[in-house]
Amino acid sequence: MKKIDESRLESDVEYRFEYLCEFIGFGAEDIAQIHSLAGMLAPLVSQLVDGVYYKLIQQDATWRHFVPRQDGFAGPIPAKLDDLDMEHPQIKFRKQHLSRYFEKLVTAPFDAKLVTYLNHVGCQHTSDAGNPEIRVPLVQMNALMGYVSDLLNKTILRMEMNDEARQKTLRAFNKLLWIQNDLINRHYAA
Repeated sequence: MKKIDESRLESDVEYRFEYLCEFIGFGAEDIAQIHSLAGMLAPLVSQLVDGVYYKLIQQDATWRHFVPRQDGFAGPIPAKLDDLDMEHPQIKFRKQHLSRYFEKLVTAPFDAKLVTYLNHVGCQHTSDAGNPEIRVPLVQMNALMGYVSDLLNKTILRMEMNDEARQKTLRAFNKLLWIQNDLINRHYAA
């Protein structure tokens, strides 16, 4: 039986990431499978991002979080929710962030720098990072991750690849998104 330092799981994000990878079975083969998708996924990133934002705009519970100034955005902010649409500069700014996220997943080495980035993705949706006025409720984050997972699955299922590669790709992304979801949820723990 392997000994796990449970307190370290809470304090050391790299240790936590390694633990999750080992427990879930996310390893070098999964990373290689995800990286192999870079050329096929790159042309679809804007469609994925648009799909996510078209989902977010459908409900005030998700869309309202884009009214306050986003961390790093220097342009004009909307006065109210009704002023915010897909063409607003702040939404275009946020869409660029999501595009970079998808690109990092399929191109970046899975090292300490990426682990820090994935952890920051979770933290930035709370008042602990970025704009302290923005705290996206956990239910919205979980709904978003479920939607992103389904959107990626649908995209992968439409890609030209053999059945074995498709199965490996779906499993690899599923594992990765569960890890990402944990690195989001940890910032909501009391």
